Amino acid sequence: MFAITGITGNVGGEVASNLLAAGRPVRAVMRDVRKGEVWAKRGCDLVGADINEVAALMTAFKESEGVFLMVPPNFDPSPDFREARSIAAKLSSALDATRPDKVVYLSTIGAQATHSNLLSQHTMIEQALRKLSLPITFLRPGWFMENSAWDVAPAKNGVVQSFLQPLDKPVPMVATADIGRTAAELLQETWSGHRVVELEGPRRVTPNEIASTFAHFLGHPVRVEAVPRETWESLFKSQGMRNPTPRIQMLDGFNEGWIEFESGEAGSRKGNTTLQTVLRTLIEREAKS
Repeated sequence: MFAITGITGNVGGEVASNLLAAGRPVRAVMRDVRKGEVWAKRGCDLVGADINEVAALMTAFKESEGVFLMVPPNFDPSPDFREARSIAAKLSSALDATRPDKVVYLSTIGAQATHSNLLSQHTMIEQALRKLSLPITFLRPGWFMENSAWDVAPAKNGVVQSFLQPLDKPVPMVATADIGRTAAELLQETWSGHRVVELEGPRRVTPNEIASTFAHFLGHPVRVEAVPRETWESLFKSQGMRNPTPRIQMLDGFNEGWIEFESGEAGSRKGNTTLQTVLRTLIEREAKS
């Protein structure tokens, strides 16, 4: 039995779908089992568990061959990242108590960075899980291509804004389909100790290319504008963020190049889903909504 957290999201759903396609039994772990009807119909066991509830997590993880772990994103954490520290402790307790055969934790590119930033939340969780004597793979994907979902509506109006800069700088990006497929493959492998797998798409993508790809599919010119760095703090605060500094630091890390794969581009695993495939899907999905 493979316990899959985050199954109602894009990545967790892809992990589960790939395991089911391989004939492997899946336990769907979700906060609200009422949202799990589609997975129950596909033959999954349903377990209700919040990432902050150790007892519920223990129920979800017990007697499992493998666990896929992902934590809900927190874009506005406390300055001391207390939320991530708490989650790290609870995950560690639940895993240590249940001792699954193996774990794949969805981390991030740049988890090894020493500069504090939004992704440091994953650094802290990785550090906590590394204290466990369990086979654990830390899957570190690049920037999600699906982040461009926010750009579909602006692209229809001809202008996309980018925090990734310079606009011609290639960025390591990856599709959620590739993340889910890779995680499912890793869960079915056998290894000992702790390992890191870094994952990106077939090739790196520039903000300019995102705009030109939108233009191709939408049939009209689309240009990309760099959001001025000096406006970020006031902009994020106007959007309701209390502590925008970690997000700004993360963007700086991508733009300055210190958020990168530990093994570099040459050492990362490559997915096969292209930016074109992802943007076409996002456009079609938005048209149906």
